[in-house]
Amino acid sequence: MRKCGNCLLPETYETLVIEQDGSACSMCKTTDFKQNFVNWEERKKSLDKVIEKYRGKYDYDCIVPFSGGKDSTFTLYYLMKEYNIKPLVVRFDHGFMRRKHEDKTVRMLKKLGADFINFKPNWEIVKKLMWESFNRKTDFCWHCHTGIYSYPLQIALKFNVPLILWGEPLAEMSSYYTYEDDLIEWEDEEKFNMLRNLGITADDMRGMIHTEEEPIDRRDLLPYTYPPLQELKKMDYYSVCLGSFIPWDYKKQTKIIMDELGWDGDELEGVPESINEEFAKVECWMQGTRDYIKYLKRGYGRVTQLVNFEIRAGRMTTEEAQVWIDKYEGRKPQSLDVFLEYMGITEKEFNDTIRKFVVPPFDPDFDKLPLAEKVHDLDEWYRENNRDK
Repeated sequence: MRKCGNCLLPETYETLVIEQDGSACSMCKTTDFKQNFVNWEERKKSLDKVIEKYRGKYDYDCIVPFSGGKDSTFTLYYLMKEYNIKPLVVRFDHGFMRRKHEDKTVRMLKKLGADFINFKPNWEIVKKLMWESFNRKTDFCWHCHTGIYSYPLQIALKFNVPLILWGEPLAEMSSYYTYEDDLIEWEDEEKFNMLRNLGITADDMRGMIHTEEEPIDRRDLLPYTYPPLQELKKMDYYSVCLGSFIPWDYKKQTKIIMDELGWDGDELEGVPESINEEFAKVECWMQGTRDYIKYLKRGYGRVTQLVNFEIRAGRMTTEEAQVWIDKYEGRKPQSLDVFLEYMGITEKEFNDTIRKFVVPPFDPDFDKLPLAEKVHDLDEWYRENNRDK
């Protein structure tokens, strides 16, 4: 399988274009442009103008979509410290929040002093959505990604708060977007339909899971429905990523919230802490299984993505990164058993579904993958076969 000779992303990485000589890729070029050609002082001035345009005119100055992970916590901290704004913090709870993370979220919000709305959707509907999106796309997170990116917009409409400020831009992780041409990355309907909902609308999904035996109320799919564009435009909405205005640096930002807020991380399945020092994706107990599916389909997972960030930031050499990939990539997470239980399927049925979506030239060997170490809180996670837990 061909890889970028610099950052080690493989050709199966979605949207990636590798140079003909293999020396670099489109993500390497994006990073070079970000570091050397973007006028961040001017972009910060643009953000200043945006904040002042909306400040003090509504019940809240802005909506901050919030998971409590490193990126959304930094976004909230930065906006409140830098601009002294009054935000409404909105979280779509996907159902897999780890206990330590929940405690941390409460602690952070109390320390920052912000109003908070948390929405947790119907679990029985969530399971149906997980199965349908896994079976059709091998991505069981449809409910999470549509909810995270539609529900805060719904709250913005309900409270008439037109400014919505997200965190990291997709330009950090994908070639769908770049930092070139002074691009400000919007979280809008076009992006939602192209990337977030897997090409499946909420109405589509209801049609897939609704049966005469188990009818689905259309209202159960409202949390996953992007608000009418006409209503958003009438409100003069502005939904953008903070990382389009300031240079995004995962490690630096994580250190800031740890020092200033006492934010702390956690274990991530299949990943040694020494290469996840900024504690990416530690809030969700299903992240290990999601990363494992990506590995089975495309030949890379969370380890490759983490060392890739370090290479492009100049903190790790290509050779050092390859050692970590060889040692840790592709380990089977113990959370897979939890997922199989939720879906009511066997591991063989899981593998048979994945096989249909493997991206050539990768060819996984399902039977020879080592088991990842058990994370400390796995026994606390909700199990369908023990509803008292």
